Amino acid sequence: MADPQKALETQLANIEKRSGKSLVDLSTALKASGLTKHGELRDFLQQTFALGHGDANTLVHYLMGQWTAATTESGGDLSGVLDGIYTGPKAALRPIHDAFMEAIAGFGPYEVAPKKTYLSLRRKKQFAMIGPATNTRVELGLNMKGVPATDRLVELPPGGMCNYKIKLTSADEIDAEVVAWTRLAYESAG
Repeated sequence: MADPQKALETQLANIEKRSGKSLVDLSTALKASGLTKHGELRDFLQQTFALGHGDANTLVHYLMGQWTAATTESGGDLSGVLDGIYTGPKAALRPIHDAFMEAIAGFGPYEVAPKKTYLSLRRKKQFAMIGPATNTRVELGLNMKGVPATDRLVELPPGGMCNYKIKLTSADEIDAEVVAWTRLAYESAG
């Protein structure tokens, strides 16, 4: 498994080379833009410094202090991040998330990359993402190929972040079928 911190450092160094600006310069420009929303800041970096979507997105997370990563191997504490994702009316959905993470704990090593409203689970590439879709439902996105869709496993249009999604409204729905699909996605991610 790749070291996420080393990958971030490499990406940041490449961003400096491509933009011709230091991280301090880029940070100053971002702050001076007066923009506050993540998407606006990302778009600003893309337009002003000709950065690609991925580089601009990573840079916004990094510069705004939002980028964090933890791995199951290091035992990183995600409770604060999860408290932010599962807050207010969505707090009741946290047991679904916890049941899912417990069910896949024995799969082996993987990276957990917190985003603003969900967690991305990665090996060499993302195999799953989980987070509240509404105040009453968690969505589990899975990346795998060649699996027939079912009433539970909904195939998504090409080009999205995941190939399939599963709607979860109760921790009891984290059953052998969901775990098997997730294992298949895990194994296909490297």
